[in-house]
Amino acid sequence: MWVRPVLVCLVTFALGCASAPWKHEPVGVTPDELLAGAPLGFTGASPAPVDGHEVTAVSAEMRSFLDRHVAPGAGQASRLLQLASAIIDSESFRLEYDETTRTAAETFYARQGNCLSFSSMFVAMARQVGLNAYYQEVDTPPDWSLRDDAFVLNRHVNVLVDLRRGGERVVDFNMGEFRTSYDRRLISDARALAHYYNNVAVESMRGGDTASALLHFRTAADSDPSFSPAWTNLGILYLRNGHLTHAKAAYLRALKADGKDLVAMSNLASLFERLGDREKASLYRSRVRNHREGNPYYRFQLAREAFTARDYDEAIRHLKYAVRVRKYEDQFHFLLGLSYLKKGDQRAARRWLARAERTAATATLKRRYSSKIDRLLSAPPDPGILQ
Repeated sequence: MWVRPVLVCLVTFALGCASAPWKHEPVGVTPDELLAGAPLGFTGASPAPVDGHEVTAVSAEMRSFLDRHVAPGAGQASRLLQLASAIIDSESFRLEYDETTRTAAETFYARQGNCLSFSSMFVAMARQVGLNAYYQEVDTPPDWSLRDDAFVLNRHVNVLVDLRRGGERVVDFNMGEFRTSYDRRLISDARALAHYYNNVAVESMRGGDTASALLHFRTAADSDPSFSPAWTNLGILYLRNGHLTHAKAAYLRALKADGKDLVAMSNLASLFERLGDREKASLYRSRVRNHREGNPYYRFQLAREAFTARDYDEAIRHLKYAVRVRKYEDQFHFLLGLSYLKKGDQRAARRWLARAERTAATATLKRRYSSKIDRLLSAPPDPGILQ
């Protein structure tokens, strides 16, 4: 079935911390030794990873598509609109989301892919028609799910097109969920390649192909040594194969690259628990907990749970923190207004609901809030209004 793709990548996100206990933790295994993979019995027999140039290479079929749909003499804004309409709005193209990471050409041929697949395809095609297109990471609300005692957090990737005097445009294959209030940053092609190779490595690891996973983690680290998810996932690969010392070294290398990698912290806590060092396990777990509680989107999630449980004071407590950190997140204001309304404080409810409408990023959202506010203030809401 055709869907508007949701782009989700296997990477980490978190807030900063005041101290870094991992800086004083003995490592014992060098990064080169981690990438060499001797304990994994690596022989180099697996096929070499896709060359970096192939990830955004434009095939003959893609060029033919562009020739049909994008007028080369049109202005930049017109070329972008023509390209986006041909890919996103065309019933004949029919993109489908799946979990596989593909190159630009593979995605175009299959009409399927994940986060980087669609972004790579659009970047490649946009550049082919003379547009300045870049990858960007977007800090969407983290998925704070707990899997195997490690928190799995997500970072979204989409495309930014710089039209120069025409301004900037974001191309996102899930525009219905994208909010301009999310933090975002341009990333280099090398960083995007690290995303690509890391994702392929994870897919190989899940499929039981240890040699392929190691090769792709190595290539991800070569593309961008500061890309901590590659080191974190390499640690998981070592852990799955019973090499705890190497797993620990990989997690510590991830934190050296990015001291905000919550997955590495959480995995270290689990590893120290397994090794019987409860003191260090507790230390890392407290770091994870502090980071989570400092994240406004996590507090918003807690507020939703409290609201559903009819604990409106608790919901308000979490939301007051969230709006201090994120002043222009309309969904925070809206839920705060609902919480006050359920407590019977109409004045506070009107104030926060009005702020939700004012801070909404699009006219569609503003109209949606306006209609909801009129309805809510005439009758108390039920928990289903959160949907």
